[in-house]
Amino acid sequence: MPEVAPMLIVCAEGARVEAELVGGWLACSSCRGRLGPWGHARARVLRCAAGDRWLRPRRARCRGCGGTHVLLPDIALLRRRDEVAVIGAAIEAKVRGVGHRAIAGRLGLPKDTVRGWLRRFAADSEAIRAHFTRWAFALDAELGAVRPAASVLGDALEAIAVAARAWVLRFGRRPVWSLVSVFSGGGLLCNTSCPFPPVR
Repeated sequence: MPEVAPMLIVCAEGARVEAELVGGWLACSSCRGRLGPWGHARARVLRCAAGDRWLRPRRARCRGCGGTHVLLPDIALLRRRDEVAVIGAAIEAKVRGVGHRAIAGRLGLPKDTVRGWLRRFAADSEAIRAHFTRWAFALDAELGAVRPAASVLGDALEAIAVAARAWVLRFGRRPVWSLVSVFSGGGLLCNTSCPFPPVR
């Protein structure tokens, strides 16, 4: 029986993902073989800034190794009910010094949910800073030193911003928090010792 491969982050445009699957344009993260359509994952609701959105992520199977993948849209993170941009807004506010209760009030979300995000981001902030710094240099080998911010959380957010800027300068505009989902493999707030995919 083939091994189940990690989840892959893809664009949120369903028709484009379908075309890429049918055309064999998506690569397996295990063997770099071509992925093809293979059903759907369980449907769920994603809380977005613009209102709730139903997601039914596509599943794919590698034509080479037979491994299966769930294709999570880049507006989401693994095991999180809320849109990555909403989570990102909370992180940005925290770095500016806003407390979790005030952030939760602004976003209309439970304070325990927001506090959980911020605690996880704080606990992993050094790993996040290192990972996104590696992405920044992979995208721009001539990048200068990344300046430290006023806090460990600020340093992590600055590394995210520098990596996103490097992407934009090389490939064009894309929402920052969408890139965060892609660069982290959806694992920005995962409770694992090594949540991030290798930088390629």
